Amino acid sequence: MARRYRFPRAAVATPHYLASAAGAATLARGGNAVDAALAANLALGVVAPYLCGYGGDVFAIVWDGELHGYLGSGRSAAAASRDDVQARHGHMPVFGADSVTTPGGPAGWFALLERFGTRDFGELATEAVRLARDGFEVTPAGAIPFEESRQMYRSFEAWMQVYGTVDVGSVLRQPALARTIEALAADGPDAYYRGAIAHAIAGAIADGGGSLAVTDLASHTGEWAAPLRAPYRDVEIAELPPPTQGASTLEALRILDGFDDLGRRDPVAREHLRIEAFKAAMADRDQWITDPDAMPVAASTLYSDGWVAARRAAIDPDRAGTPDAALAQPGGTAYLCAADADGLMVSLIQSNFVHFGSGVHVPEWGINLNNRGFSFSLDPARPNVLAPGKRPMHTLIPAMGLRDGEPWLVFGSMGGDAQAAVHVQVFGHVIDEGADPADAISEPRWRADVGTWTVRAETRMPDAVVAGLRALGHDVRTTSGYDSGMGHAHAIWRTAGGYGVTSDPRSEGSALGL
Repeated sequence: MARRYRFPRAAVATPHYLASAAGAATLARGGNAVDAALAANLALGVVAPYLCGYGGDVFAIVWDGELHGYLGSGRSAAAASRDDVQARHGHMPVFGADSVTTPGGPAGWFALLERFGTRDFGELATEAVRLARDGFEVTPAGAIPFEESRQMYRSFEAWMQVYGTVDVGSVLRQPALARTIEALAADGPDAYYRGAIAHAIAGAIADGGGSLAVTDLASHTGEWAAPLRAPYRDVEIAELPPPTQGASTLEALRILDGFDDLGRRDPVAREHLRIEAFKAAMADRDQWITDPDAMPVAASTLYSDGWVAARRAAIDPDRAGTPDAALAQPGGTAYLCAADADGLMVSLIQSNFVHFGSGVHVPEWGINLNNRGFSFSLDPARPNVLAPGKRPMHTLIPAMGLRDGEPWLVFGSMGGDAQAAVHVQVFGHVIDEGADPADAISEPRWRADVGTWTVRAETRMPDAVVAGLRALGHDVRTTSGYDSGMGHAHAIWRTAGGYGVTSDPRSEGSALGL
């Protein structure tokens, strides 16, 4: 069960206790919330490389009196070819060099630091460097992703040399990654995108048959964008715009906003409607959401009054529906949040995508390159089709809940497709049912597999609810009591005496503060 903590001045929550400690130490030294979030993220890339890292992307929402959004999404290679990938693989590959897009994370860290931070990158990276060079002991929970990943990455020799024997009690040292972090501290993002690291990344991709080049890295830029905002009951939800699926979360919530007294309905009816709203939004996601430069409709259309009214009307309250086929998006992501005494709040998410990413490891720099390109479609009729220099649709969605125009809840989760489902459930538990955020995060969860629409529910879900959903036509399969596949959600919320904070019991994270 998630524990709630109260801190009068500042708080941070992440999915790994060592990263939370790095963020809390930064707060204790006088750093602000963005400083703490970055220090935590840098440490997470070392201690949880199966969730995020130095070859992935980063997205954030920051409140400093107004909302700011950052889209740290990398693009496909300028030489990317749908026809070539189709000929080589027959489908968009999960692993390998063709699945790599330009990593946007390092540039995003510096963009956030320059705009909001108060500390030097080198100071924020101190703990990450120490953990990479001196190592850390792998816990029983932490060993599971390494064990699960060995079969996936067995053909990637450079990856296997670093991670192939990691087990419970292993001390994992990553000296090459420490070298990368130190290069970033010394020379900033140019060290990554225009220096020796860029050449090494391009070389590793070329060796794997991919087309991402040094010029693609050198031309990378992130983007500041206004978060999307939409009402749900008496609050306002802020999510990021495309290429993220934030509009889909807002669509699902706005569909549900039209069902009165959701919190007082029978639990079977309530969860049925939530599942159906999620399914409708996911089907629309794959029809419309991609790089905003290639979207055929505005993101706001997907949660506009007329659009959601039509989707709501199509939901049968007595029977599970079967929306149009959609493409599943797996996950392997780290969400974290931080807040400080000045009211600065940050909701941040960072990812290599599936597990450790593509399997392409850059040995001299210790970098695991992402496989975010797997999100592209090879169907030319889909907006998210692979094209040169294009951003793929992203599942990454940090969020905030606002009351009277100011943040009241900073929240998010990892989990690929499950992220939107977790947002729907946690916001619903808090807003509709009046749950404390920590209790809402602890509640048993479901996720619906996009495309097949199989509903997977934690075994803590009441038997009557599972049976009731099956009676309505849902294919419900139970998983475990606290299933990591249901996401690692963390939250910070304002209280009369400062901040409440919690970390998801499905992770080995912690919630700390001052």
